[in-house]
Amino acid sequence: MSYLSANQLKQYNDKGFVSPIDIFSKNRANEIRKEIELIEEKMPGELNKSGRYNAHLISPLLDDVTHNSKILDAVQSVIGKNILVCGTTLFIKNANEKGFVSYHQDAKYIGLKPYNWVTAWVAITDSNEHNGCMRMWSGSHKGSLKNHKQMFNKGNLLTRGQTVNNVPTDKTTPLILKAGQMSLHHPMVVHGSDLNKSNDRRIGFVIQSYISTSVKQVLGKNGVQIARGNDQFRYHNVIKRTSGFLNNDDIKLKLKENSDLQKIFYRGSEKKGEY
Repeated sequence: MSYLSANQLKQYNDKGFVSPIDIFSKNRANEIRKEIELIEEKMPGELNKSGRYNAHLISPLLDDVTHNSKILDAVQSVIGKNILVCGTTLFIKNANEKGFVSYHQDAKYIGLKPYNWVTAWVAITDSNEHNGCMRMWSGSHKGSLKNHKQMFNKGNLLTRGQTVNNVPTDKTTPLILKAGQMSLHHPMVVHGSDLNKSNDRRIGFVIQSYISTSVKQVLGKNGVQIARGNDQFRYHNVIKRTSGFLNNDDIKLKLKENSDLQKIFYRGSEKKGEY
């Protein structure tokens, strides 16, 4: 079992995140990268823009990551033993592209309440300050949901370019991860990431989110997978795991789930972004 230690739980509760957590080997991470890039080769554009969501529905290796027992042990330490998968996201920053993530809180537009859920950010490549790792505003999860300005700015990898102003970036903590490691962060912690200044891709696979079965989707509908335990509440539609690499029915399911997710992300907005 790989449950979080008392010190790790203290870090999560005090700071709003815990990192790094070892999950799998660098070789395994490289296998996953190759499968991601094989999807890009066989289906150009499939993982671009809003296609980056729910790739675990068409990739057996990303499905394995999503249901990895070490990850679920750590998640259980935070939200309890009854765990649902409520979507995944690929955050890929290519070399020489101007992609960044503005400082924001995940809870702002995702529609999951109460906040008994957690985001797992899994490094498929090394993630560091040079290639644009996440940075966390430690302790910011203890405050209220902050005002976000919708920027829709070029290069911003978020749906609306949602941005929290006046973040003390010089005091934020970089989450440096080796390929095969992950971090967990609270839905209310303010975080963002800078440009990739390296000569290689920076690939993060994000399970956003692992939710307790007691959590509702208040802005729309999400399909979920039962990752561990029992779903006694049944607030969500349960969807199946992937049937195989680029299975046609799975591709259709991914398209439907992503369409529903767009409706949640842009609820109440008069403008729609690229993601």
